[in-house]
Amino acid sequence: MPIVKVVILNWNGENHLRRFLPSVIEATSAEAEIVVADNGSTDGSVSLLKEQFPSVSVLLLDRNYGYAEGYNRALDRLEADYFVLLNSDVETPPGWLEPLVARMESDSSIAALAPKLLAYGDRDRFEYAGASGGFMDMLGYPFCRGRILSTLEKDEGQYDTAREVFWASGACMVVRVSAFREVGGFDGKFFAHMEEIDFCWRAQLYGYKIWIEPQSRVWHLGGGTLPNNTPRKIYLNYRNNLAMLYKNLPAGRVEAILFVRMVLDGLSALVFLLQGRADFFREVFRAHLDFHAWRGNLQKQRHRIQQRAVARSRMIYGGAIILRYMLGRHRFGTMM
Repeated sequence: MPIVKVVILNWNGENHLRRFLPSVIEATSAEAEIVVADNGSTDGSVSLLKEQFPSVSVLLLDRNYGYAEGYNRALDRLEADYFVLLNSDVETPPGWLEPLVARMESDSSIAALAPKLLAYGDRDRFEYAGASGGFMDMLGYPFCRGRILSTLEKDEGQYDTAREVFWASGACMVVRVSAFREVGGFDGKFFAHMEEIDFCWRAQLYGYKIWIEPQSRVWHLGGGTLPNNTPRKIYLNYRNNLAMLYKNLPAGRVEAILFVRMVLDGLSALVFLLQGRADFFREVFRAHLDFHAWRGNLQKQRHRIQQRAVARSRMIYGGAIILRYMLGRHRFGTMM
């Protein structure tokens, strides 16, 4: 039997732990250990865990390292065959874990795998953070089977086929421990947002695959740690997306794609300004400034990644998802 550990990274999530952890404990087989890695919480999270959930192992970090580095540090202190990275705002039903482990066991080339992600507040609709498998277009914009930009499809079984995808959602993602460590884990400087896509891209460059297993499904509340549509989230998404592209795109495409993205990001900043969101406008430009300041260190990472690359992902959509959306095509359908 493989050793499986379900690892929940928590930061000031006492209310989420109280609300969602019981479902994880009840629905997870006894063979899998549940670990809460606490990212330096200042609320009552740790006391709650010790008093009400004694069966759960607690791993304490000294401060909030964010999602990326927080998981890196926590997982460095654990051993298993598979880690299940699970957000604290996810509800799990009975039988959720077994199909994921079975799929990982069936193919040693799979580095990461996700279940179908549904919305906690609208239970028969896909959830934004991952839906039924993540993809990316030629310009670096992520989308999903069941979610194109902000449009979420109703789950009617249309994407219930297990298949290879480009990225697995960090809200609930199984990683093969040997592959996670070989690839280098998450980029800790991302702090949060896009780190799982960056990891999945590197894994594919190193010759691994990423899969979705819709026979497992979970319900995600979303925005549990960093609420949606905040200046901080805008900044991280724009900055980290540029860093991800710079590290992982091949030499013949990286500068051209970054130039196009600079233009498109500038246009989106102007839209924010016209909408009266001067704070969002500023964060887009701050993200670009910080990306360029970071570029020297990214160059070293890029060199290591490109030297090691043995494959290119077949899961990148060759078109522009924004253009497709503007033409009225809001469903994933059979596009890939």
